[in-house]
Amino acid sequence: MPAPRDIAHYLRAGTLAIPTPPPLALYVHLPWCLHKCPYCDFNSHAVGAGDAPPFARYLDALRADLELSVPLVWGRPVTSVFIGGGTPSLFPPEAIDALLSTVRQLLPLVPGCEITLEANPGTFEREGFRAFAQAGVTRLSIGVQSFDDDKLAALGRVHDRAQAVAAVEAAQQHYATFNLDLMYALPGQTAAQSAADVAQALAFEPPHLSLYHLTIEANTRFAQSPPRLPDDDTAFDMLDAAVARAAAAGLERYEVSAYARAGHRCAHNLNTWQFGDYLGIGAGAHGKLSFAHRVVRQIRWREPQRYMEQALRGEPLSQDDDVPRGQLPFEFMLCALRLRHGFDAALFGQRTGLPPSAVARGLREARARGWIEDDGTHVRPTTRGFDFLSDLQALFLED
Repeated sequence: MPAPRDIAHYLRAGTLAIPTPPPLALYVHLPWCLHKCPYCDFNSHAVGAGDAPPFARYLDALRADLELSVPLVWGRPVTSVFIGGGTPSLFPPEAIDALLSTVRQLLPLVPGCEITLEANPGTFEREGFRAFAQAGVTRLSIGVQSFDDDKLAALGRVHDRAQAVAAVEAAQQHYATFNLDLMYALPGQTAAQSAADVAQALAFEPPHLSLYHLTIEANTRFAQSPPRLPDDDTAFDMLDAAVARAAAAGLERYEVSAYARAGHRCAHNLNTWQFGDYLGIGAGAHGKLSFAHRVVRQIRWREPQRYMEQALRGEPLSQDDDVPRGQLPFEFMLCALRLRHGFDAALFGQRTGLPPSAVARGLREARARGWIEDDGTHVRPTTRGFDFLSDLQALFLED
């Protein structure tokens, strides 16, 4: 696959009619971790014993990748930057500073642009968190997962409870907003243990909480040797208790897995769920870009060494394809129906370039099943629709 094509290729005639480009975000993937967790199916790569990631070369590759992509988004302001992984906090603060300097040189960031960095307690240094903030990071997302040492060991995490607590306390000192990632339905976990994890997380009064059900994904060590997990009824009870406790603590569940205080919703993720655009750079990064007559999905080379080689020779893309017209209704609803308060009906046409008739049958069926409320101007999932979200989204699959 060559470099991003000439802009004329993306602007050629097509069957969609997108009136204006949606908001644009930037995703940067830093793929290395200290250790590959047994449940993880993300594009992450363990650092070898005694080795360090090739920080300088990777930054050069990211710059080359971004320079090639700028013509595709020329003049569009960037509303958020998300640095994910992997474990981005493995990178030294000076590398993150250099990365953000490159981003600012090549892209126009909106005033107050949200810049998120994923961080793990196992790579935590108190001074590092402060230095990331000085480099321009405005928001941390901390992969705590649990505050129980036994459960952390079962998950293969490299940190313990004490490190998790120290990391959260440092985030409180240096960031006006931050997120805690927490998991439930862990190996051998009881409802009481899950409740204790949630209670400990909420005791820090986090501005944002992400709560995920542990699932066994293909091509992971857990898939090869599955642990004993709580049954579905117990997992549902854990979630119901967590939702109630979070609400009592002032955190609104605004998305399937996301809870936030007023003014602290994740701008980057909201843009994704509202079918906004995002340019993705870095090993294995995915991107979605809209043009007048098409929506394009891009994927970078997955393996870090190959990504660096390809990006530095001007060919960072492994895939660059138009989203077929018939898939757009499902792709839009896959995102937008995750939002607890739903979306304005007009947003579908604005973001896909398709007429309302493209989703009319699916909306009728969803209403008949009691899965959505739809007054003609706004669509939102009901409580029952949220409980059967996968089935609700599937109503919009192409025949």
